[in-house]
Amino acid sequence: MSGRDGPRLDYRRVGIYLTIAFGLAWGTVLVLYLTGGLVHSPVLIPGTPVTLALILVPTLFMWSPALAHIITRLVTGEGWHDLWLRPDLGRVRRPLLASWAGTVLCVLAGGLVFFAVFPGAFDPSMSALRERAGGQLPTSPSASAAILLLLALLVLFIAPLFNSLFTFGEEFGWRAYLQPHLLALGSRRAVVITGLIWGAWHWPLTAMGHNYGTRYASAPWLGMLAMTWFTLVVGIFLGYLTLRAGSVWPAVLGHGTLNAVAGLPILVSAGGISPVLGPHPAGLFGSAGFTAAALWILLTPRSMLRGTQSRQTGPTT
Repeated sequence: MSGRDGPRLDYRRVGIYLTIAFGLAWGTVLVLYLTGGLVHSPVLIPGTPVTLALILVPTLFMWSPALAHIITRLVTGEGWHDLWLRPDLGRVRRPLLASWAGTVLCVLAGGLVFFAVFPGAFDPSMSALRERAGGQLPTSPSASAAILLLLALLVLFIAPLFNSLFTFGEEFGWRAYLQPHLLALGSRRAVVITGLIWGAWHWPLTAMGHNYGTRYASAPWLGMLAMTWFTLVVGIFLGYLTLRAGSVWPAVLGHGTLNAVAGLPILVSAGGISPVLGPHPAGLFGSAGFTAAALWILLTPRSMLRGTQSRQTGPTT
């Protein structure tokens, strides 16, 4: 939609999209709340850990933005052009690598900042992990290092691809529909607003204990604010890579990698510190790596302009 001074925001399409995305997600959370929440969700298959929450969160909840994308196009007659799905292979390679490597580096940097601020929380012996494993893990330093290496290889090279099956549901909505429709406001505003909305979309799930639990000061409000900050800085990072690639796939891979490596700092954490602070990247200190990346993206001259230009000359299907 365009005006005399350039593209104008299509409030109708954005409003329909947000109503569907939030309605599906928050409706799913309501079902979970009425059936025991995340902790006491009913077991669907006796003798297994398969609960209603384990099924609904990675499927209907995480896929609600993608479903809203599809439904909005059907309702508004928008058509199926410009889906941000077909990448220019020459342009997408660097953003894909940056989404994977950059996410890993941001998570590790956030963990380092957290342990620098709270050195007493650092536990290279992984005693908390051993306790959760019922004392079944070997205790020697070499065995601990081997376990950490095997887990790192798994989460770095296998889990991101598997997780992308689920993170596509969010990214095809936020980065492939909402963000492009907000570009009429400018690329910087588009990535910022998308990140903030993404955080608000999480609020009911956060209130029930997702990422932070419920036993922390000022719960659940502080957790909801921390989650919004986290999605803001991560959303700027993923949104920028989407614009640079002209495709949603770097965001899908980056989000999948994030979900895979987010637990690495926790492996060497002794606990005792509020999860709202870290070392998980959704914590205020744990998000330091993404915060630095987001500030660089927003403050570097012409960085967002280059991303927008990459998209404007990119694929349209």
